[in-house]
Amino acid sequence: MAQIFYHEPVLASEIVAMLVRKSGIYVDGTLGGGGHSFRILQELAAQGLLEGSLLIGIDQDDAALQAASEKLKQYDDHIELVKGNFCEIEEIVTKVCAHKCLQPRVTGILLDLGVSSFQIDTPERGFSYLREGTLDMRMDESGSRTAGDIVNSCSENELAGLFFRYGEEPKSRRIARAIVAYREKYGPVTGTEELAGIIRKNMHGGEMVLKTLSRVFQALRIEVNNELEVLRRALYDGIDRLEEHGRMAVISYHSLEDRIVKTVFIEKASNDWGPKGVGLREPVRRGSVTMLTRKPVMPGGEEVESNPRARSAKLRVIEKISHGGNHAC
Repeated sequence: MAQIFYHEPVLASEIVAMLVRKSGIYVDGTLGGGGHSFRILQELAAQGLLEGSLLIGIDQDDAALQAASEKLKQYDDHIELVKGNFCEIEEIVTKVCAHKCLQPRVTGILLDLGVSSFQIDTPERGFSYLREGTLDMRMDESGSRTAGDIVNSCSENELAGLFFRYGEEPKSRRIARAIVAYREKYGPVTGTEELAGIIRKNMHGGEMVLKTLSRVFQALRIEVNNELEVLRRALYDGIDRLEEHGRMAVISYHSLEDRIVKTVFIEKASNDWGPKGVGLREPVRRGSVTMLTRKPVMPGGEEVESNPRARSAKLRVIEKISHGGNHAC
């Protein structure tokens, strides 16, 4: 499977320019096929910084780990690939660094959110309404609950709330009602094409149908993988693991993700002056990061033309300004 796992790294040049500045520990929390990690390691080597550097790659997809291992094999002495979820970044970094006798302080962290091209284009994974497959959508295939379980067990109210909350779909009630009516008449909804057909039948207009399909499938994927809560935990724990002047870069692809990233970054960059009216001389808590991207960095026209899936990408980067260190023991 490694031979067919592919993922064009989005905003790779921008990521490398903002993250790679010194030797240290780098974490790619969304390893995928290893595209971004390869560019980071390549840049470390080009700058003479590879010696003393370690890249920890995290992914919950076995196919991704296998493919990345092949892609990065020339850097074997400087990588540690771990199966896991990026919300476990604190535990994973601590464990790897303890094993390698390093202080668990990180120089650079990358989170490239969303679904890889390989996952989208593999029908049996069920991520896309464009390909017939089972309603799965689990990023970690050893997980229990699938999209099919949700579609076939949730009530109309639960489905409507899910599609509205995680898909921001204005016709969520209509779609939920149609799914429940279909279940009652024909039995469980088992495939991506079957679910897409229910949605198409109850919507009108070509462009609107495609947007609705995208929103519904996005909502199901987020629910199956608990993506937003996982993201919040990864952001807070990742920032805590950064060394002084360490950086975190996050690429998001839809408004729900980007809103969380922006909110957490602003929160961590802001001084806390406590309740209004107290009139403190010093803040209760000083901001621990500085925003390096006041506005998100987005792909240029040339990159979007060569990789259309990059069109909605938004990159935000922060730098740690609190104390830390990264020394071998």
